[in-house]
Amino acid sequence: MRIEVSPVSGFGHGSSVGPSAVSSITPSRTPIAALRAPTILVFDSGLGGLSVFRELARTRPDARFIYCADDAGFPYGPLGEFELVARVMAVMDALMARLAPDAVVIACNTASTAVLPALRACYNIPFVGTVPAIKPACEGSLSKQVSVLATPGTVRRDYTQALIRDFAGACKVTLVGSTRLAMLAEQVMAGEDVPDEEFSREIAPAFVRDGRARTDTVVLACTHYPLVLDRLERVAPWPVRWVDPAAAIARRLGSLLGPVAFASSPMPLRLFSTGKPLDAELVERIVGRKARAGELVPMIPIVV
Repeated sequence: MRIEVSPVSGFGHGSSVGPSAVSSITPSRTPIAALRAPTILVFDSGLGGLSVFRELARTRPDARFIYCADDAGFPYGPLGEFELVARVMAVMDALMARLAPDAVVIACNTASTAVLPALRACYNIPFVGTVPAIKPACEGSLSKQVSVLATPGTVRRDYTQALIRDFAGACKVTLVGSTRLAMLAEQVMAGEDVPDEEFSREIAPAFVRDGRARTDTVVLACTHYPLVLDRLERVAPWPVRWVDPAAAIARRLGSLLGPVAFASSPMPLRLFSTGKPLDAELVERIVGRKARAGELVPMIPIVV
């Protein structure tokens, strides 16, 4: 999997960085001072980024964590690229002004494949994002049949096509852009009763037979999906290897922040959102960690 991080220096608001420049950046940032607890902002369109937060919290017990869900813009999958970039930049501007984090994790494939260059150009802190884990999926596939279960936005990105071209090798990669799976995950997290048939219908195109070969690896290219992995495993037509990027994201963030300075009692997770305040009890059930009452992001209206 390719994990994206910010360059060392900013480029000034309004500059652009092309896709080739994004992939060639090699950060040389000095790790954040280990004598204080780093503040880490985890961002997603909804609750999906909590699947990444769980791993980050496990590996960084010294950190102060903030989670922000752009629930007013959820889901991101149907948004055009221009609209998506404008929306995420507006939310991030408001968060940066209020919270001044040391590092940001964009725990959303759809946003990462479109917005990371603009974020890096504006802010001189590390940004860690995630894109579909096509390289490790293809390297580990025995049948050479790999599916990428994503949102429509991730599927149609040129970045995703470039990953297939560069790393698929002899594998046949099937892209599946589900329009409803992220929403189904949100409903399950909220305690709603979602029939197995709903999940089965959404993942069915990811299970492909080609002669005697069949799909043996499915990339979870939306951070919502690991939150309902038990449901996906239950309705899958046959067993497959599910590729979840959370551990790789945590390792990359750790390399930027430096070693853990001290182990401390985890501080409550601070919650922000753009639509309605997140339910702290719901978040606590998902991640197993205390959370503060949800707050709203103070923003001016978004114009695209």
